[in-house]
Amino acid sequence: MSTYFIGDIHGCYKQFRFLLEKINFDILKDELWITGDLIGRGPDSFKVLKYIFSLGKQAKLVLGNHDVTLLSIYYGVQKKSIEKEISELLSSNNLDYIINKLRKVPLIQYDLKRKLMMSHAGFFPYWDAKKSIFYAKQAQDILSGKNFLKYLKLMRGDFPNFWSNNLNKYERFRFIINVYTRMRYCNLNKELDFSYKDTPPHFNKSLLPWFDIDVKSKEDFSLFFGHWSSLGDTKTPKNVFPLDTGCCWGRYLTILRWEDKKIYKIKCNLKT
Repeated sequence: MSTYFIGDIHGCYKQFRFLLEKINFDILKDELWITGDLIGRGPDSFKVLKYIFSLGKQAKLVLGNHDVTLLSIYYGVQKKSIEKEISELLSSNNLDYIINKLRKVPLIQYDLKRKLMMSHAGFFPYWDAKKSIFYAKQAQDILSGKNFLKYLKLMRGDFPNFWSNNLNKYERFRFIINVYTRMRYCNLNKELDFSYKDTPPHFNKSLLPWFDIDVKSKEDFSLFFGHWSSLGDTKTPKNVFPLDTGCCWGRYLTILRWEDKKIYKIKCNLKT
């Protein structure tokens, strides 16, 4: 058995399947960990979703911000996207089944024995692994539960950008979703900062990538994330693995095989 980690696919089905063939992915025994943002920007989001869900337990995926946005649009909480690719996805047959599966996707995948942990955007530096898993599970239970629409309606927004036990249940949910699907930078006051998305270093020295803060969970775990395609060759701690290499921007789709740390890439030209 091999364990593979793949970055944000963004509807790039053709490149995704080509890369799986390149690594001889065995759907009967290999594991495929996927950093989220399965949809959007690329031309074949529905095919990506359908194929991934057909893999069953061999696919370990997490929700990305684009996936959460799709849920909001589908349930009428957010205005329909003007993106052609999303409009086509929303008109697909059997989308109800796919959406129901997507709503149950976790925010974190982890393996306690092998000390592996993955989310879409990263890990809040001031939570240890136990708290990271606990809060992610709280939000997942809400999204897959009966009252999820109430929370979806109040999910959007950059605030609160700090964690406190005094936050109400909707604020807690919004903060947790933002951590796992949108976070890039934190400031030294332990606050999330969404004002800057580009490559570090930042001109503001009090603003740091989440992985450059003393992340409580990173000493014990190898951490995998996507979301931040502009990182490029930015240096990260040795056990922090960024995997979004910008396939939807005409760059690469990347897979890492965990056992030998071998990296496989395919150039993504979405015009072909």
